Amino acid sequence: MPDRSRNSRPPDPAPHPADAPEPGGVEWVQCRSCQVIVYGRRFERVARTCPECGWHAPLTARERLVQLLHHDSAEPVVPGPTPDDPLGFTDSKPYPQRLAEARETTGMHSAVLVAVGRIEESPVVVAAMDFRFMGGSMGSAEGEAITAAAEVALERRVPLVLAIASGGARMQEGVFSLMQMAKTAQALAALDEAGVLTVALVSDPTYGGVAASFATLADVIIAEPGARMGFAGPRVIEQTIHERLPEGFQTAEFLLAHGLVDAVLPRSRQRAALGVLLRAATRPVRAVAAAGDEQTPGRGPVVTDHRDVPERPAWDVVETARDVGRPTTIDHLGYLLEEFVELHGDRMSGDCPAVVCGLGLLDGSPIAVIGHQKGHTTRELADRNFGLATPDGYRKAARVMRLAAKLGIPVLTLIDTPGAYPGVDAEQHGQAGAIADNLRLMSALPVPTVAVVLGEGGSGGALALAVADRVLVSENAMYSVISPEGCAAILWHDRAAAPEAAEALRLDARSLMEHQLVDGIVPEPQWGAHSDHDEAAALLRAAVTGCLSELIGKDSQSLVRERRRRFRQFGTTAPSAQPPDPTHLSVSFQLEGTA
Repeated sequence: MPDRSRNSRPPDPAPHPADAPEPGGVEWVQCRSCQVIVYGRRFERVARTCPECGWHAPLTARERLVQLLHHDSAEPVVPGPTPDDPLGFTDSKPYPQRLAEARETTGMHSAVLVAVGRIEESPVVVAAMDFRFMGGSMGSAEGEAITAAAEVALERRVPLVLAIASGGARMQEGVFSLMQMAKTAQALAALDEAGVLTVALVSDPTYGGVAASFATLADVIIAEPGARMGFAGPRVIEQTIHERLPEGFQTAEFLLAHGLVDAVLPRSRQRAALGVLLRAATRPVRAVAAAGDEQTPGRGPVVTDHRDVPERPAWDVVETARDVGRPTTIDHLGYLLEEFVELHGDRMSGDCPAVVCGLGLLDGSPIAVIGHQKGHTTRELADRNFGLATPDGYRKAARVMRLAAKLGIPVLTLIDTPGAYPGVDAEQHGQAGAIADNLRLMSALPVPTVAVVLGEGGSGGALALAVADRVLVSENAMYSVISPEGCAAILWHDRAAAPEAAEALRLDARSLMEHQLVDGIVPEPQWGAHSDHDEAAALLRAAVTGCLSELIGKDSQSLVRERRRRFRQFGTTAPSAQPPDPTHLSVSFQLEGTA
């Protein structure tokens, strides 16, 4: 690793609030978006955002570091030396002259400043880009600065935050600039391999080679309102394909809707969100004790004997499981976690509102939570697609699971869905493949996993979040290969036979536990989870923390081996459910063939 303390140039000044530019004698500022006149000092106090319309003015690299880092923590990182003009390039001006002008204007050696510091109480490396320096374009010096930031983050095992604003690769350096894309991408790959969190903070604009390398490789991408990001700019696209682009094309809001960024946050909320992410990524994982006495009298936090659960008609269970008053994933998150940042998008095509994912803290210990989300009102149910997840939702869940595996933190899944969405769009986007990928992924996750069926556990849409070390089902929940109505329509040829089908499917918690298809039952309040959300959440918390206390501390190989053994035994009569002898299988096939 290069020695950051010795190179051919002095370091850029350490970021400090004193370096933040004053309003410069400008008492009033006009917003470029809504044209409202804003008092200059007020504009600076709110991190250069318009209090009327929310427009985010560009920040210099120093301003960005001041915005993010604790004021007394910043320590500059000095990248290694790079050539100034590797090609001897001249357009209307010699390239060295352009560099000299940019350096004089900005007081920076390149378009990137790097510093080590703290965001809230968490250590972090921040690399901030400055669009004033030749449009924030990436040349050799910029690529070296981003790479140096990643290497310091790797050396210190602390997260890397990239504050980005760039027009793309720098033409004056030709293929040298192009190579910075690969150089920075491999630097982030090293952080992936080491389990170090990376976060991109995208501001306007972020285009070209920067967008197509480190900007979109970060684990989490947060965009400022209105920020544009893409590989090719709108003018290039319009001139090339001669098509009218959609309204708001490539803006942060457009990217969020298409699953390409995790969140759109104004500057006033960025530090807090980063603080939660950094704590989730850096705090040690530990077992969390259940708070208070939330156990049902005579029963522990998890019921493991089916006889301790009263028998009920299966159809009553179905109706209770579907009650719109039952607490949802979001309801439970508000009780279970003291901090949570929701992550959006599958980074491919969309974001499914029927699946909620994110990182948070459970009594100070990091955890990733993934859950189906329905809602309580007709509007909420419609907005969340009635909990019917699309391929985007399952790919989003997979992305967060992989992030949890990278960071070494447990995964909790909360299941409440009639099933996977069966529409034409879902089929065109690979619904079956998305579910199958999750089954394979969850079977190999090297971290503790707990799954809880909260209400409806419908078919493969539920199982895609339920290949876990511990699978629990709420006392009044259901878990089935098909809905009772669907089963009745196919086998009874009459949907009215749904109650009879429900009994035959043995989909209630008591039956599931009797057949050892689940590991335990989560007790509910006397009249059901819908009758008391607080008590239901307390009972769920006790069950989840009890399971995590058994799992945390186990090595990854043991977790995976025991998880696979658990699912291997289903549908067999052998108690150990070990894989059969391959020789025996081959003989059997030969005998069947000769017969």
